[in-house]
Amino acid sequence: MNAAKTPADDHLPRLALVGGSIVEFLSDGSLAALAGELGGLFHERIELRDERDRLIAHLGDGSIRWKIDEDADAPPDNAWRAPIVASERVIGSLVVHDTEPPPHAKRILRWIARVAGEFCTVELDLRHRLREVELMYSLSALLIRAADPGEVLSTALDLVLDAMDLDAGNVVLLSEQSPSAIHGDERAIRTMASRGLSEAWVRDATPLSRDREFDRLAIAGEVVAIENLSSDPRVLEPQRLGEQGLVSFISAGLAFRGRPIGVYRLYSKTPRHFTSAERALLRSVAEHSAIAIEQSHLLKVQEAEADVRRQLQLAEDVQRRMLPASLPDVPRLDLAARYQPSERLAGDFYDVFESDDRFTLVVGDVVGHGVAAALIMASVRSTLRAVGSDDRPLCEVVSLVNKAMCRDTLQSEFCTLFTARFDPRSLELSYCNAGHSPPLLLRTDGASERLQPGGMLIGIEPEADFTESRTILSPGDLLVAFTDGLVDTMAFSGERFGIERLIDSVRASMENARPTGAGVVERVFWELRQFAGLHERTDDVTLLVAQVRES
Repeated sequence: MNAAKTPADDHLPRLALVGGSIVEFLSDGSLAALAGELGGLFHERIELRDERDRLIAHLGDGSIRWKIDEDADAPPDNAWRAPIVASERVIGSLVVHDTEPPPHAKRILRWIARVAGEFCTVELDLRHRLREVELMYSLSALLIRAADPGEVLSTALDLVLDAMDLDAGNVVLLSEQSPSAIHGDERAIRTMASRGLSEAWVRDATPLSRDREFDRLAIAGEVVAIENLSSDPRVLEPQRLGEQGLVSFISAGLAFRGRPIGVYRLYSKTPRHFTSAERALLRSVAEHSAIAIEQSHLLKVQEAEADVRRQLQLAEDVQRRMLPASLPDVPRLDLAARYQPSERLAGDFYDVFESDDRFTLVVGDVVGHGVAAALIMASVRSTLRAVGSDDRPLCEVVSLVNKAMCRDTLQSEFCTLFTARFDPRSLELSYCNAGHSPPLLLRTDGASERLQPGGMLIGIEPEADFTESRTILSPGDLLVAFTDGLVDTMAFSGERFGIERLIDSVRASMENARPTGAGVVERVFWELRQFAGLHERTDDVTLLVAQVRES
C-alpha cells in the first residue's frame, strides 16, 4: 500500500501532500482484494470506497490490479462503514452493505481501516519531510535566489568549475525562437557566461563537434563526457583545441519541462576521466540553472502581465465611465438598465440622452470582445452622441454613424445598433434598428411585437440605407431592448435562454402590483443566472427597459 505510481493512478500528482483520497496510496490493490476476501469470510458484501464513495475494484493479477468503477451502484444509505482516516481527513472507507454486520466483523474492519490510515499518515509525513529537504536545498542555493539569468549562470559556472576542479567553460542559451533547432553553426546561440576561454574562442561560430553532435546529445538529456578531445573523431577542427590548451570535455543540457534552453560546456587542460558523481553534479547544476532561468523569465512575464492588468483596469474604468453613471429622469418613462460584460472590456453599450426635448435611447453590440471591441464601442457611442444631439431624423443619424464606422474600421469590424427617440408629450416612439436583435414592445392589453430591423449592420456598407419607424405608446407599455448575449446565454445542457423565456420573465415581473423598470431588469437577470448556473458566459449581456408612466 505504498505510493508507487501505477497505470491506474496516472491522473494523480506525484507525491501529493494533501492526502485527500485513498487512491493516492494504492499500488497493487491489495486492500481492495482484502475487502473482497473478508466479505467471503463474513458472508457479507464488503467493499473499499474512496472519499467520493466510488468503488475501488480489485482486478486480480496483471499490470493494473485495481480500478475505480464509476458505474458501480452506490451502497445503501444505511450501510455500515469503517472510515479510513489519514492526517485527520477521511480518505476512504470499508463499506458493509448489511446495516448491522456481526460485532467481530466490525472490530476487524475497524482495525484494518485504522492500520491503513496509519500507513497513509506515515507516507504523508515522509512526503512532507522530503519536500522540506528539497525546499531547504533550493533556498540555500544561489542559483535559485538570483533573479537575473546572467547572474544565475555566471554564479553556477563558477560553482561547478570550482567543485569539479576544471579549468575553463562556458554556458550558452539556445535561440528563443527555435530552441530545439540545432543548426550547423553557433550564430544563433548566446554566451551567457565564460571562464578560461579566449574572446576569439567565445565569438567563433564554429561548433566543437561535427553537426553539433555534442549539443544534440546534451539537450536530449545525456551528459557528454570525453576524456581526450583531440582523439575523438567527432571533434571539428582539432587544432583549435591546442590554441586553448583544452584536453577533456563534459557537457550537459539545460531543459525545463522537456523544453531545451541551453548547454553547459566545461573543459580540463589535463586528461580527465569524469566519474558518475561528477556527471550527476553537472546534471543537477544544469537542472537548477534551468529552473532559475525560467523563474527569471516568469518574473518578467508577471511584471509585464501586471502592467497589462493595470492598463486593462484603466481601460475598464474609462469604458464604464462612458456608460451612463445613472439614467436621466425622462418624463413619462421609467428607465432601468444593466450591463454585464463577459470579459473586462466589452463591445456592448447603452445610452440615454436628451435632444430637443426628446430623449434618445440606444443599445449597441460591437462584434467581438476585448480591447478592439471596446475601442470601436467608444467610437460609435461618441459619433452617435455628436450627430444625434440635434433634430436630425434617426435614419439620418444612423447613416452618419455607419459612414464614420466604415471609414475608420476594418471589414471584419461591425456593430448592431438600435436607436429610439421618445417624445414625452405625444408618447411617440420613433426607432431605427440596424441589424440589432429586435427589441420587445409589450402592450398593456397583452399584445407584444418585435421592433424589426430598419437596415443592415453598421460598418459594412457606407452607402447603406436605413429606415425609421414610428409607433404611439400608451401608459403601462414596456420597451425591452437587449443584446443577443442575453437570449444566446447557454445552460449546461446546451439550451439557449431564448426570446420566449425573456418574454415570460418580463410578463412575470409585470404581474406585480406596481411593476417598475428596475424590477423587470432584476427579474430577467435573476432568471438568467438560474438558467445558466455556473456555465461560462461567452458574450456580453446588456438590457435596457423603458416603461411608460401615467402623466
